[in-house]
Amino acid sequence: METSLPILSLSAAALAGAAAAFPKIQARIALSRAKHRSLTGHSKMSKMVARMVPKYEFDIDEFFRSDGAPSEVAMQRQDGFFRLAGLYKERYPKGRALTAEVSDRISDLQFTESYRVPFQYSRLVREHLNTSAFMQASSGVTVTDVDGNTFYDLTGSYGVNIFGNDFYKECIAEGEKRAHGLGPVLGPYHPIITDNVKRLCEISGLDEVSFHMSGTEAVMQAVRLARYHTKRKRLVRFAGAYHGWWGDVQPGVGNPVSPHETFTLAEMSEKTLHVLRTRSDIACVLVNPLQALHPNANAPGDSALVDSSRSSKYDRAAYTDWLKQLREVCTARGIVLIFDEVFVGFRLAAGGAQEYFGVKADMVTYGKSLAGGLPVGVVCGRKDLMRRFRDDRPADVCFARGTFNSHPYVMTSMDEFLSRLASPNFRSIYNGLEETWNGRAKALNDRLEAQGLPVRVGNISSIWTVYYTEPSRYNWMLQYYLRAEGLALSWVGTGRLIFSLNYNDADFTEVADRFVAAAEKMKRDSWWWHKDGLTNKNIKRQILREMAAAKFKR
Repeated sequence: METSLPILSLSAAALAGAAAAFPKIQARIALSRAKHRSLTGHSKMSKMVARMVPKYEFDIDEFFRSDGAPSEVAMQRQDGFFRLAGLYKERYPKGRALTAEVSDRISDLQFTESYRVPFQYSRLVREHLNTSAFMQASSGVTVTDVDGNTFYDLTGSYGVNIFGNDFYKECIAEGEKRAHGLGPVLGPYHPIITDNVKRLCEISGLDEVSFHMSGTEAVMQAVRLARYHTKRKRLVRFAGAYHGWWGDVQPGVGNPVSPHETFTLAEMSEKTLHVLRTRSDIACVLVNPLQALHPNANAPGDSALVDSSRSSKYDRAAYTDWLKQLREVCTARGIVLIFDEVFVGFRLAAGGAQEYFGVKADMVTYGKSLAGGLPVGVVCGRKDLMRRFRDDRPADVCFARGTFNSHPYVMTSMDEFLSRLASPNFRSIYNGLEETWNGRAKALNDRLEAQGLPVRVGNISSIWTVYYTEPSRYNWMLQYYLRAEGLALSWVGTGRLIFSLNYNDADFTEVADRFVAAAEKMKRDSWWWHKDGLTNKNIKRQILREMAAAKFKR
């Protein structure tokens, strides 16, 4: 009996410990199930894989036949490539020279020039199809480069340009006149800020406003306030969503440190809703409504266009239902629901994504277009969430300040933007907006299909993504054919086409004609040739074999 007592006691303790640990194990399993089943949902694994990927480059022979193309197809591609190279050299001499002159001193430019295409092809592309980074003028829906070439603008200035370049030039010019008397005096407010705050509260349906220097900074502050007031530390974001470049929202590739307090979960998933319902450590859920265009997929760029698996499956009804479920769960669990509208704010509707989807957030962040073309970040939120201190604990604060917050020129340009937005005549631009852009996307897709071109576009209103219907390793080449036809793209290539809302039917028809012409020339030059039976899975396996060979040689 004396020897059995310690054993019994030990067994009881073990059982008690197991019982206590079981809920934690359950919670951990539920969390793992809710994470997106890819590297985008697992930041540590993503970083590990990124470190393992070896650098290798194709020489001029491998470049044109990396998919096993026969020699005649490779020669057609090579001829097309160097025909384009000659065109670029002839059209953009001044811009290319300026770009070469400054690229060694501008780190951003070094990055964008290196990551326009998959890294295996990058060196040869940079040598022969290097583009100009310089523009000198804009008018209507066009931009003109330093060599005098005029392009239809599909860059959207990364989301800033909603209403047309001329609109923003006017906002900035009028704003400068109104702020000139005060000038760049920082600290005190320009009187116009009272109108801006009132209008922003009306648009957002929320109580208070804070101003910041960028969209990234606004999102940072919204998350900090949510953590401060809920006394919880966990942030939930969704796989693929972009919320700026700061650490907590950049899991895996691109972030030197894994965000330990961020959960990257699957969007439109009941397993994710279960995690939100059952955990008590989640401060906020961060939503970028642009993800409706490609749920659970990263922001598309041609540097990752290694095959044809990019897709666009926008379903407004389904995404609206998802947001409503999120709203319900967050309300029940005291979780702060944050809409990051830095990109889509004022593009989908005058009241932003909240109006467009009919779902109210606890906090909303705006940026880009709101300041009439100047840099800004804004947080709108419920009164109880915006407070940065506690009355009962004077040393307990959530400090946030910035030298250029509420800059006079930004505030007066913002007032110009908001005043125009409030005009009933101006707001008519939203009438039938979705139908117009859906119709334009369908018209272009019908043309592409009729002409046997393996390219399609998906859209959420005026934000478009190009995707491909046949397996290929060379889809990224389309961006260079589009530029040759006079279509200006951002550095991510065909991943984002962003139209300003001042495109009329004649403008769009011209863009569509040029788009189809570019695709026809790319097909003529055999970039979309592929072996019978080729699949995207086959392509990825081939790339893995190439990586293994490069790793082994190293």
